[in-house]
Amino acid sequence: MVVNQQAIDNNLLVLEELKEFWEEVEFSLFPHQIETAHRVINKFDGRALLADEVGLGKTIEAGLILKEYLLRGEIEKILILTPASLGYQWWYELTNKFNIDLFHNRKGRAWHYFNNQIASIDLAKREPHCDMIYERDFDMVVVDEAHKLKNSDTLNWKFVNKLSSKYMLFLTATPIQNNLKEIYNLVSILKPKVFNSYSNFKSKFNSNSPDYKAIKNKLSKIMIRNQRINSKLEYTERNVKLIPLKLTSPEQELYDGVTNLVKKEYERCISEDKSILHLITLQREVCSSSFAVVGTLRKFLKSAPKMLKPKIERLLVLAQNIEVNQKVKVIEEILGKVDGQAVIFTEYLATQHYICNYLYNRGIMPVRFDGGLSDNQKEWAKHIFAEHGDVLVSTEAGGQGINLQFCNVIINYDLPWNPMNLEQRIGRVHRLGQTKDVEIYNLSTQGTIEEKVLNLLYQKIDLFESVIGGLDNIVNDVSDEIGLGTTILESLINPENDLLSLDLDELPNNHIIQKSF
Repeated sequence: MVVNQQAIDNNLLVLEELKEFWEEVEFSLFPHQIETAHRVINKFDGRALLADEVGLGKTIEAGLILKEYLLRGEIEKILILTPASLGYQWWYELTNKFNIDLFHNRKGRAWHYFNNQIASIDLAKREPHCDMIYERDFDMVVVDEAHKLKNSDTLNWKFVNKLSSKYMLFLTATPIQNNLKEIYNLVSILKPKVFNSYSNFKSKFNSNSPDYKAIKNKLSKIMIRNQRINSKLEYTERNVKLIPLKLTSPEQELYDGVTNLVKKEYERCISEDKSILHLITLQREVCSSSFAVVGTLRKFLKSAPKMLKPKIERLLVLAQNIEVNQKVKVIEEILGKVDGQAVIFTEYLATQHYICNYLYNRGIMPVRFDGGLSDNQKEWAKHIFAEHGDVLVSTEAGGQGINLQFCNVIINYDLPWNPMNLEQRIGRVHRLGQTKDVEIYNLSTQGTIEEKVLNLLYQKIDLFESVIGGLDNIVNDVSDEIGLGTTILESLINPENDLLSLDLDELPNNHIIQKSF
C-alpha cells in the first residue's frame, strides 16, 4: 500500500479507516486521546510513557497507536504485557474497539504461531517463555501497569529491558512512588539517552534539593500525562471522608499487645541483623482486623524465641476470642446510608472473608474479588457484582485495571501504605463514564500506627506532584511498603525521633471530616 507521507504526518489513518466501525459499535474518542497518539507517533517515534491520570483512557490511547502503526504497515508483530487479571480486558478493548486480531496467550504455548499476542508479564519473563519471546523479536511492545518496572534489580525490569522492539509503550498513572530512581529506571528502558547514565542522573537530580523543573523538561521528551483538570471533559466530584474510629477494649488490648511484641522483637532483629518484614506485617494486620493477625501470629509462634512463645500464645487466644471488629460495624453503618453499590478494599484475605461473612449474615450481598480467582472467575465476579451484588469486597487485586464506573462508592477498610495504591483503587470507579459524584470513605483507627501512615501520606505525595503532576484528592497520601514500614516502625520504637508526629487534628479541614464511632 502506497501512503502519502505528508498525510501521515498531519492525520491519523485510523480515524478514517475505523470511522464506520466505530459508528456501528457506538464508540468515540476524546480529543486528548487523539492528541496523545499524534505526539507518540510524530514526536516520540513510538516510544513513550503514557502516564494519564487513572480513568482517562490509556488503553484506548495505546489501541489507537497500535492500530495506526498496523495500518501504516510499520509493525507486524505486537506483544502486550499485562498483569494476568487484565489480559481479557485488553483483548476485549482492542478487539471490539480497534478491530485488532489478538491472541490471548494465557499458557505460553503459542509464542511462534501468532503475530499479535497478549500475555501475563509474570509468565512471559520466565524461561523458557522469555527466550522464545526474544526470538520472535516483536515490533511493538506494550507494558501495562509499568510502575512494576520501577526496580532495575527485578526480573520484570531485566526482561523488558532485553526486548529489542522498535516501538514500546509503558502505561501507568503512577510512574513514581518513592524516589527519583524509579522514574530513571522506566525511562532508561524507553529512551536511555534522555537521562544517560545513572551516575549522571544522580549527580544532577537525585540530590537533597533536586531541580524538579529540569526533570520535568527531560520527561517532556518521553512522557505524556493528561490530567482531568486540563482535559476539558466534565468529571464528577470526589467527596473524601476520613473516618477516625476507636477500637473496642479487646481490640485495643490486642493492638497494644502486638505493638509491644513488635517493639521487643524489632530490637532483637536489628541487633542480630535479621529481617523485620514479619513485624511490619504484624503491625499492619492488627490495624486491619483480629482475624488478619491470627495467621501471622501462628507462623511467628513456630520460629519465635522460647521466651516470647507464652506472650504470642496469649495474643493468639485474645485475637481468636474477638468475634466482631469495630471497623466492620462502621462499614455496616456507611452501607445503610449510601445510595447504590459499594466497593470495599482491604489488604488481607482473612479480613476480606470476615467482612463478607459479616455482611452476608446481615442481609447484604457481598461479592469476593481477590488474586486467588482465575481470570474467568474474576470476570464472573465483576458480572455478578454488576447485576446482583450490593458490595464488592476486594483485596489489592481489584485495585488495578478493572472498570467499575457503574458504582460510585469506595470504602477503604485498610489504608494501604502507598498513596498510589489509593489512587489506583479510586480510579476503578472515578473514570470516564462515571455519571455520579464518587464517595470515598477512608477508615482509620485512632491511637494506632494508621495515624502515622496518614501523616506520611502527606510527605510522599509531594515528590509525585513535583515530578509528575498533581493527584486528585485521595486522602492525604505513602510509598514503598518495606522501606516505609521500616520508617514507621522506627518512629514507633523511638517516639522521641518520630518523623511522623503530626496529629490527626492538624490535617487540613478540606481533606478530612472528623467523625467518631
